[in-house]
Amino acid sequence: MRLVKILLLLAWCGPLWANGKLSGDIRLFSEALGYDLQYRVYEPEGMHRNSELPALYITDGQWYISRGKLPALLNREIAAGNIEPLLVVFVDSRNPDNLQQNRRNQQFFCNPRYVDFFTEELLPAVDKEYPTSAVREDRVILGLSFGGRNSACFGLMAHDSFAGIAMQSPANTEMVDELRFQYMAQEKLPLKFFMSVGTVNDNTQAGRQFMETLKFQEYDLTYREVNQGHDWDNWGPLLDDVLYTFFPAQ
Repeated sequence: MRLVKILLLLAWCGPLWANGKLSGDIRLFSEALGYDLQYRVYEPEGMHRNSELPALYITDGQWYISRGKLPALLNREIAAGNIEPLLVVFVDSRNPDNLQQNRRNQQFFCNPRYVDFFTEELLPAVDKEYPTSAVREDRVILGLSFGGRNSACFGLMAHDSFAGIAMQSPANTEMVDELRFQYMAQEKLPLKFFMSVGTVNDNTQAGRQFMETLKFQEYDLTYREVNQGHDWDNWGPLLDDVLYTFFPAQ
């Protein structure tokens, strides 16, 4: 009788243990940047070739894997039916030949060559290899700190390719103020935002002002403030909020 109960429990709970697949490092030479980059791809369980999956692209992808534990969160949330299946591209900011060299400071500052790498090289490579949706509304870019600034830059510079802009503790006060002014000078763009800041040693005031600017322009915005600092105690617990904002189950 006990064995029957265990089997029934396994049958009932099985989907909760569904596992997607995380690739190894995929190397890509960028003509735009003049050097190799690498990335890893999360595929949801049961993906098939005639799918048209939405896609989340993440800068500093190596940290979202090791510190954010995002692949495990994706498995849980997809299996629980809280979000739709999606493809996730974790773009590594490091030199693949020397992992001690992080290139984020030269890539994430509204660098047009980095934008070209994404729009002209990375997106076509991913779309060719995986069954992703080609619709801009199905693409989101996520980043933290300088990577959060990069996401906002993509909103200005690559909105033809990305409709979803996710920023966790974007950059510093001066940089956020600069972005705020750039958005104020633009007509409203076809974008949806997620933005979060901490209230402990984070750029809270600048983040709030940027949030108010986006609200004034009537953007679709999800905003979170947490009583944490500029670290993974802030960013990690908000990853499910990012997923719920852009990829809720239908």
